[in-house]
Amino acid sequence: MRLRPVVALITLAFLGGSAIAADFTLTVLHNNDVHARVEPAKVRNIEYGGYARLATLVRRLRATEPNPILLSAGDVFQGTLYFNVYEGLADLAAMNAIGFQAMTVGNHEFDRGAKTLAEFARRAMFPLLAANLDVSADASLKDLVRPSVIMIVGGQRIGIVGAITPELFSISSPGETIRLKPLVESIQGAVDDLTKQGVNKVILVTHIGYDDDLKLAPALQNVDAIIGGHSHTPLGNSAGPNLPVGRGPYPTVVKDRTGQDVPIVQAYQWGMQLGRLKLTFDEQGRVKKFEGMPIAVGSDILPDPAVEALIAAFAKPITAVGNQPVGDTKLGLAGERNPLLPERTIGNVIADAQVTELAGQGAVAAFMNEGGVRAPIEAGPITYGEALTVQPFTNTLVLMDLNGAQIKTMLEWGARGIPEYSGGLLHVSKGTQYTIDAARPVGDRVIEIMVANAPLDLTKTYRVVVNSFLSTGGDGHEVTKTSTGYRYDTGIVDVDALVNFLKANVPLDRQLEGRIKVINTATK
Repeated sequence: MRLRPVVALITLAFLGGSAIAADFTLTVLHNNDVHARVEPAKVRNIEYGGYARLATLVRRLRATEPNPILLSAGDVFQGTLYFNVYEGLADLAAMNAIGFQAMTVGNHEFDRGAKTLAEFARRAMFPLLAANLDVSADASLKDLVRPSVIMIVGGQRIGIVGAITPELFSISSPGETIRLKPLVESIQGAVDDLTKQGVNKVILVTHIGYDDDLKLAPALQNVDAIIGGHSHTPLGNSAGPNLPVGRGPYPTVVKDRTGQDVPIVQAYQWGMQLGRLKLTFDEQGRVKKFEGMPIAVGSDILPDPAVEALIAAFAKPITAVGNQPVGDTKLGLAGERNPLLPERTIGNVIADAQVTELAGQGAVAAFMNEGGVRAPIEAGPITYGEALTVQPFTNTLVLMDLNGAQIKTMLEWGARGIPEYSGGLLHVSKGTQYTIDAARPVGDRVIEIMVANAPLDLTKTYRVVVNSFLSTGGDGHEVTKTSTGYRYDTGIVDVDALVNFLKANVPLDRQLEGRIKVINTATK
């Protein structure tokens, strides 16, 4: 990036005509989409994340990396009981203690309206950013979200600009007082304002998604790097056992509208990784070199004692929440696995809960992997703790567009082992059903498929719900992993959708409905 000529002369005059130091290296540490994972999350019994371990890692890197800054790319809210109870303030206490320096606002920060975000913003020891967000008409949030901030790092002025997804109003609840401004124009305007102030190093922190970041960079100029969030995208190496391999390199490089390289990064999800991007600037503020890789926040990192104690205090009321009643069932919801009769009432309820939760966002069907249905619910009152035993993995709900052929492929994969047990077999929501003919060859044994109360059309596109495990290829489902159509991780935790459904349907008593049938098993 180059200073405008007039600004350059003023800056050099201020410095007494001396030249700026030849090179300057900035280390950007970042995470995104933590979603209230205050404590570590498990990936197939391996722990990652948690603010106490993050605190230790950040302290270590601040002692060893040149000119480090720590940024969040949004969606701190929504995802665990910590959010349900504390509405982001448990995360905030840890973020303040660790020393985050700026955060772009994510869509889930508006899930409980502007007032809840305002409570968070007032207590934050760092600025909240979003250049394309207009909060001037909201009495609670006014002046608490700004387009950009200037940091002094190593004697250099670093501009940080934020941006939020243009999908905000369709995927969250900001309210009538919040407005969105055009994305590209707002960002470029904020960058130009920084340039006019003599800032020649600008980092853009977005919450719009990896694919949209790749489209955004060519429309901008004078942005030196994009730190992304929203799409929970892994980049680079897996940075730890059982973590996914990246969709692209870290950083992914795209040229801006002037032909300059712009490195784009993201750090997966749930605080499991900390991104580390090194940018080396020349004396004109142009990036001459960049490199980096996400770091796994693994169990090999000892928790910071102070942050660990802070989280322990927040954890006590969480236990009490687990004993709260959320529903009732007189008959119970069966959970016994029977490959010859694979439909289960508990599986039906989970799928129904998920499609109900996202019906307002266009979902017409939900598919739930058998391996993720972990327990039945016994007759009687249902507690939050019991709901967690049914869905203990805190997967999030993902909206996807799949065509009919892809849906059939999913069902075929789940049916491949019948009559043996398969964790990939799919439970379906009301209005969707299918039959497995075990006498037919594997890959062509699913027949009589109905989706959303109509026969499956192989060429039609359906907006469906799956959990985040399934969306990334869990239980071997390659279709959901590789699909290039619309995909949005809502951040809504599966157990929260189940609890909402239990509360809305009291008592909840179900019989088998024939959503999944198996025929001709004797001839397999």
